[in-house]
Parts: sequence; structure tokens; C-alpha cells
Amino acid sequence: MQHLYTSEKAFKLLNGVVCLYKPSGVSLRSCRHNLLLKLCKDLNSLEVRPPEDRVVITGDTTKELKVNIEPSYADNILVVGPRYQSEDFKCIWATHLASRISGVIIMGINSGTKMVYQLDHNYPIRTYHLHGQLGLMTKNMFIDGKVVEKGRYDFIKRENVDKLMSTIQASSQKKMFELAGVDSQSQTAYELAEKGLIRPSTNKEPLIYGINCIKLELPNFVLEVNIINEYENYLLSLVHEIGLKLRCSATCTAIRCIRYSAFNIEQALLNKHWNLEYILKNMKECNAMYKKLYKLPSFLTNTSFLIQKNKRIST
Repeated sequence: MQHLYTSEKAFKLLNGVVCLYKPSGVSLRSCRHNLLLKLCKDLNSLEVRPPEDRVVITGDTTKELKVNIEPSYADNILVVGPRYQSEDFKCIWATHLASRISGVIIMGINSGTKMVYQLDHNYPIRTYHLHGQLGLMTKNMFIDGKVVEKGRYDFIKRENVDKLMSTIQASSQKKMFELAGVDSQSQTAYELAEKGLIRPSTNKEPLIYGINCIKLELPNFVLEVNIINEYENYLLSLVHEIGLKLRCSATCTAIRCIRYSAFNIEQALLNKHWNLEYILKNMKECNAMYKKLYKLPSFLTNTSFLIQKNKRIST
């Protein structure tokens, strides 16, 4: 922060996108509120411009008037408040994450709001880790709900889970081509897949591009899901449906977003690092990555393997 002598210079640099880590149990509005409060506190701690004076003209209009320079209460910090306040910022988030979901969120600050809008309307893929527990069913399909059923789970084997994951991914691949209006076994579908990932034309249709069980320690398991247009209830119902297909009950215990397009969890700033210094460094890295994304023929990176994997499963 030594090169930022004034708050004006620092404020002008706050234009772009940042990658943050949202904890579970906290809403996006609260994250936005906390972020702006900390930025305002840091900006106000730097050197700010002095209060502007006002010109006061007094005396008889028929005679020579007196011109005095007096302090202006309309620009006094003790009257109008700190120089920088939350209302001075424009700040929006990309994809909405419910309060029970933790992980990567992308925030656009000032001119970065346009970047976030463009990012979200390119339908980027998100990667989630879904933590579940077998042998338990709750009313709201989450661990904090009322338990309505308990059952056995010791008969479930790793090969059964892997087979089910392949089936779900293959059916999702078929749905992918149906939304594109082509037959999955046709030459048109092959040529379409060669061009890159096939995305739905709207943001109302969830579509799974890849699903894999990365951890199975009965009764707990962890799924890694590459998905688009998802929402909280869909992810909860996905864990619930997997339990039913395994002839068992299952409840989601945690949901964490580990990747948003090319922005991953390693870049995300923790709550303790939401200050001006770390935000400016993170914004510089994220803005550079954002520019690289739009230079590529496909908006997403490191996801072409999903199409190839789907082809092997379908055959």
C-alpha cells in the first residue's frame, strides 16, 4: 500500500472483478455489505482530500462588499460523514449462491459490473463438491432438516456408485444434444461436439457436463459435479436421487463451489483478506484472466475433456 499515497488513486484502481470465498450460512448480500464496508474503512484511513471552503460575500450592496473564505459545513466530514461510503460503489455478483452453499463467488466492482454481466451471460461452467451421507433422509434434503427415514448402507460398493455416475453423465450428454435439436448418434452431433461444449440457449435448464465420486467412506461420500444453470434445490435433489437409485436414502451435508469458469478456489480471498491491499492484487490477477478468456475460441478453459469423456461413456 506504500505506492497508494491518496485514497483517490486507490479508488480509481477499484474497477474490475474479484474472486472471493463465501462461507456457508452467509448470504451474498451480507458478503457484498462486508466487502464494501472494509473497502470504505481502508480508503478513509488513507490520505483524503481536505474539506472545501465556501465563499461568503457580506456587506451593504450599495457599498464595497466583503469577500470571506469560510469552512463549508456541506463538505465537513463531521457533518456529512466519511469521504467514502458503501453507496459510492457499484458492486454485483455473478451467479447467485444460496446461503447454505460455500465457495467461489465473482464480484464486479464499479466498471467490473459490466464484466460480471458479460461473464454470467456466457453461461460458464461451475464445479461443485457435494458432500452427502447415506442411510439418512431429511424433510428438506439437507442435514439440518427433520429426519424422516434411516436405513442400511453397508451393502453399497464402489463399483455400484461409479456405474451410477456413468449412467447419469451419459443421460445428461443425451439431454445436451436434445437441447441442441440434434441426434446424439449423428454426424451433426459429432461436428457440434468438436466445436466445443454445448450449452443451453437459456439459463433455466440445468445441465451436468461431468459427475464423479471422488471420495467414498461409508456412510459419507463426496461428488464432484461440473454443471451449468444449477440452483440449490437441484443440487440437493441430485444427492437425494442418487441415494434412491442406490436403493438407499441420502442427504446432502455440504455444498461447496470450487470453480467458476477459470476462477478456482485457490484464487478466492478469505474473509480475513477482504481489505484494500489484497482486493487490488486479486483484482489485477482476475482482470488479466478475464481478458485471456475472451481471446480463446471457447469461453471456458480446461473443460474440453468432458466432451471426450462423455463420448467414451456413450459408446
